[in-house]
Amino acid sequence: MPQKLILDCDTGTDDAVAIMLAALHPELDLVGVTTVNGNVEVQYCTDNTLRVLDHIGRPDVPVHEGLRRPIVRPDFPVPRHSEVNPSSNIHGRELPLPPATSKPQDTGAVEFLVETYRATTDEIALVPVGPLSNIAAAIAIEPRLVEAVPEVVIMGGGNVKGNATPSAEFNIWADPEAAAAVFAAGFPRITLVPLDATHQALVSREQCRALAALGTPAGEAAATLIERRITGYDATQPMATPGSAPVHDALCVAYLLHREVLDVQRTHVDVETAGALTVGRTVIDLYSRSGKEPNCDVALGADAGLFVDFMLRTFAPRG
Repeated sequence: MPQKLILDCDTGTDDAVAIMLAALHPELDLVGVTTVNGNVEVQYCTDNTLRVLDHIGRPDVPVHEGLRRPIVRPDFPVPRHSEVNPSSNIHGRELPLPPATSKPQDTGAVEFLVETYRATTDEIALVPVGPLSNIAAAIAIEPRLVEAVPEVVIMGGGNVKGNATPSAEFNIWADPEAAAAVFAAGFPRITLVPLDATHQALVSREQCRALAALGTPAGEAAATLIERRITGYDATQPMATPGSAPVHDALCVAYLLHREVLDVQRTHVDVETAGALTVGRTVIDLYSRSGKEPNCDVALGADAGLFVDFMLRTFAPRG
C-alpha cells in the first residue's frame, strides 16, 4: 500500500517541489496539504499550493488554509519585511506557474488535522516543512493527536547552520513557541531534517537541465523553481558548491521512501524561545550534556546523488 502523508507547507519554491514529489510518486498517497504563514503570507502559500497541484494534474488533493500568525507572537520574532529574512530572493510571493482554478477547502488546516487523525485508522505520516504553528495548535486542541500520528518528519533547524539569524533556521525561528511545543509533545517518532543535512543535498544547474529535459509539467516546473533558488542562493547565501542550492523540503519526502538518503542520530532536541541572540535555535544535544532522554532523530548528513535520482525518477514520464 502507498505511504499516506499530509504535507504542512508555507509554499515557496522548495515546498512546491516537495508537493509535486508527494503527489506524483506511485508509492505515496498525499491525503491533503495544509498551509501556514511562513515564506509568504498564508493566503499566498495557499494560492501557490493550488497552482502547483493544478499544474501537475492533481487538483483532487485537498488544500486547507492554516494559521496566519505564530501561536504566541503577533508576528515573527522581528517583522516579516525586515532584512532578516531574504526569502523574497528565493521564493517571491507568487510562484511562476499559471493561476489556479481549483479552490481551497472550507475546513481550516488545524480542524482538518484534528478531524483526520481522530477519524482515521490508517497510518498517515505528518510532514511539516514550514513553521510549526498548525501542528502546535492541533495538539493543543487534541492532545491525543500525538498518539495517532505514526511519524513526523520536520524540515527545520540547524546544529551548526542558521539562515534566518546566525543561530536559527527560518521555519523554527518563525514560530519558536510552536516548535518548542511540538518537540515537547511526545510524538513517538520524529525526524528533524535541519540545514546541516539539506545543505549536503545540493542540486546544480546541470541537474536542473536534466529535470527540464524530462519534458513533464513537474520536471519543467522543478527545473524552473530550483534554478530560481540557485540564483537566490548565489546572491544571498552561496553554497560550498557554486551554482547549486538545497531543496530542503523535498528531501523530507524522499526520506519517507528512502531512509538511506539521510544519516540520522538519535538525540534530544529543544528550541530556544527567549534568548536575545539565539531565539529560534534548535538545541541539538548530540553529546547528551542535558541528561534528557532522546526525543528525535536528527539528520546530520544526506546523499545528494540518491536525492536527485529520486526527483528524476518521480518526475519522469509515466508509461
